Parts: sequence; structure tokens; C-alpha cells
Amino acid sequence: MSHLTRAPDRADAFRSLYESAYPDLLRFVQRRTEPTGAEDVVAEAFLVVWKRFSEAPGNESDARAWVFGIARNLLLNARRGEQRRQALGVRLAATTTEFFSDSHADLVGNRVDLNRAWQLLSEVHQEAMGLAVFENLAAPQAAKVLGISPVAFRLRLSRARRALRLLLDHLPPHASETSAASPEKAATL
Repeated sequence: MSHLTRAPDRADAFRSLYESAYPDLLRFVQRRTEPTGAEDVVAEAFLVVWKRFSEAPGNESDARAWVFGIARNLLLNARRGEQRRQALGVRLAATTTEFFSDSHADLVGNRVDLNRAWQLLSEVHQEAMGLAVFENLAAPQAAKVLGISPVAFRLRLSRARRALRLLLDHLPPHASETSAASPEKAATL
């Protein structure tokens, strides 16, 4: 089919585009991300395509390029999100310097410990702590961001703080690799 507009209805036009673009789009995404997550990215891309199908170019080759652009943008957004999450851990270490002693060696050691403990926290706990500490959001506003009640947010934040304290208290000194039990403990608190 040379033009998507020749399809009798929107569903047929979408199906035609999906069938022609899916295999190539999957390979495109697999080359740019982890193979295990590629199908999820492609599915999300086609969800965006379905929602914005009225904006699709009428020519099938142009529409395929449009779909590839959507997938690329999703990959870039995911990469930026991961970079922000990692930067949040670095900012956490930078904002806690006043809580530690003045010794440079102690400061470096404490930052390393805090960074390791932060990495072991579950994403849920990192997100709660980040909204409260870095974004300086009160419980009602942070709860709205997460789509939960303020009481649930306070509980989540309390558990995140407790998990971070436990991790800081129980981190093995100078261990380059942490035990597999530590992340599970942090995630279940």
C-alpha cells in the first residue's frame, strides 16, 4: 500500500503501518537499547502512534519514518530519565556534606557510603526522598506527583528514610560489591 489514506478506516491504516514497520522498528530499537526492553519500547511507540494517528503522514514511507522518530524520542526520554536518576544520587551526596565531619578523608568516605546506600534503595524510596529533599515538596504536593494520598506519601517517605538509615548503618566498609541481601532489605522496608 503506497498511501495510508487509501485504507478504508483508521484501524486498517494503523494495522497496515504496524505490520510494515514493526520488524524494522524492533531491530532499530534493539540496536539502541537492551534487547530485553526493546519490545516494550516498540509497544509504547505504537501506543503513541495510535493516539496521534491523525498526525501521521499519508505516505507509508514517511509514516514509517515518523514511527521511527517516535521510538527514538522515547529512547532519548528514557536515557534522560536514567541520567536524572543517577544525578539525583550524586546531588544527594553533595547536599549532605554539612552533616559529616570536617576531615576530608571522612567526608569522602561518607559520600561514598551515602552513594552506595542510595544506589541500594528501591526506586520507590529514591523517588519519595527526591521529591521531599531535592524538590522540597510538602507531602500533599509530592502525593499529587505520585498519584497517591498524602498519608501514603508520608508513610513511603518514612520507610525510605528508615531504609537509608539502615543501609548506612549496615554497609560493609570498603566493599566494592554489596551483598544481594541488602537491596532486598531496602526494597521491602
